[in-house]
Amino acid sequence: MKTIGILKNTVQDYAWGSLTAIPELLGRPVTGSPQAELWMGAHPKAPSQVFHDGRWESLIQVIEAHPADVLGTEAAGKFGAKLPYLFKVLAAAKPLSIQAHPNAHQAKEGFARENRLGISLTASNRNYKDENHKPECICALSRFWGMDGFRGISEITRYLESLCKGLLDEEILLAKSRPDAIGLKRLFQSLLTMPMEKKTAVIRSAVSRAGSMGNSDPVFGWIQRLHAEYPGDLGVLFPALLNLFRLEPGQALYLASGEPHAYLDGLGIELMANSDNVLRGGLTSKHLDVPELLNVLTFREQAPSVILPGKRSAAEWVYETPAAEFCLSVISVTPELYWVSPEKRSAEILLCTQGQLVLDSGPGDDPVHLVEGVSVVVPASIRRYHLYGSGVCYKASLPGPAGFVLDRRSAES
Repeated sequence: MKTIGILKNTVQDYAWGSLTAIPELLGRPVTGSPQAELWMGAHPKAPSQVFHDGRWESLIQVIEAHPADVLGTEAAGKFGAKLPYLFKVLAAAKPLSIQAHPNAHQAKEGFARENRLGISLTASNRNYKDENHKPECICALSRFWGMDGFRGISEITRYLESLCKGLLDEEILLAKSRPDAIGLKRLFQSLLTMPMEKKTAVIRSAVSRAGSMGNSDPVFGWIQRLHAEYPGDLGVLFPALLNLFRLEPGQALYLASGEPHAYLDGLGIELMANSDNVLRGGLTSKHLDVPELLNVLTFREQAPSVILPGKRSAAEWVYETPAAEFCLSVISVTPELYWVSPEKRSAEILLCTQGQLVLDSGPGDDPVHLVEGVSVVVPASIRRYHLYGSGVCYKASLPGPAGFVLDRRSAES
């Protein structure tokens, strides 16, 4: 593959998705069904189709047939004939499940174990869909609410005392007597495994007391909202256990393997290692595997750290993370300034989110026009390309050198 390819992507219709956000981005009519995630990449569950050699082909098959052309020699040697990242648009109108993702060792071990047990990849009780870990970055396109990482034990016990005093006294005392990772794990395990009768009483108490506290703290408001969506689910208590966060457009978070989290509301760009492995802990009707979740979770107090993009040039800003599999950046060009890619790079996926852009890879190839919602894959075999017009796109790539900006007024004078 030696040309830029337009992508045709799958939209996942999970129940928590927005009715309008993704159709509006793609310029499609609203269907009346929730549309939760737009997947751009080469995951076996929903690979993108790329227009190649006059026909639509699976991006997986194109990469397998031409790994050096698409990924570049270095990336193909490191990751094999596989795109190492998965690019998404995520549109949450309702809260997602509380979840965590395994590290690389846990994913390989879990995937092999469930294969030996003969659990189908599509079975509802399947935890491991692949053998990859799943660090991820979420970047807000709208105001975006979520939960990430455990609060400090003193903060957790203070909330639990205000919400469930008399019902969770033993659990609170346990946490206070062991204010470390072991105590946090014991508290979390005791909450997830409590008898149904006690769980019902705890939920009833938390929702009632949260309601009586009004708008004094967003934790109490989210407990009530989660209960409205998932009555009877212990996940309604999690705003007291995990850190609430609110991202404004352009802000991002990086989530490492093992971090408990849940996205609650908003539209965002998501970039992650190429995996769909999820261990759930609540706010869902899907399969829960508490022992495996406890095995995967990292039990440490950890406040979310908001990432602001660093300026690489007058047109490109990058979200720095420790991930080896991906790098997220945003490119904004004007009629006066256009962006030029670096020569040495791997496969990149670009998604236009605003305006009209043109990708020009030089003599012999027709320019590719992008409007809002259109995405393309640019293979490593394209030595260098220019991005011009007036608009914004998000770029998924491997960590690497920056592009640069040319001032068209200077170039033409």
